[in-house]
Amino acid sequence: MHILGIARTSFYYWRKTAAVRAARQAADSKLADRIRTLHQASDGNYGVPRITAELRETGEAVNHKRVARIMQTIGPAGPRLRRANTAPLSPTRPR
Repeated sequence: MHILGIARTSFYYWRKTAAVRAARQAADSKLADRIRTLHQASDGNYGVPRITAELRETGEAVNHKRVARIMQTIGPAGPRLRRANTAPLSPTRPR
């Protein structure tokens, strides 16, 4: 494994857990579809806490951190409620 620059045990561990990673990725993809459906059904109003609650009501055992991670990978869900502070910095304005 000197060619790859990693330890031999790390390579074999990576190879052994390939099926688990593939199954998790498939489950995340399926969950992403459900999250997208719930988000669109709420007209883009539901965030991580409400979507997590909706999924739990349907019997899905899911953590809010997993929902947040998947929602971030899906992309922008809708308009932001807060405006960005676009005022230029000046010597009189504190940071």
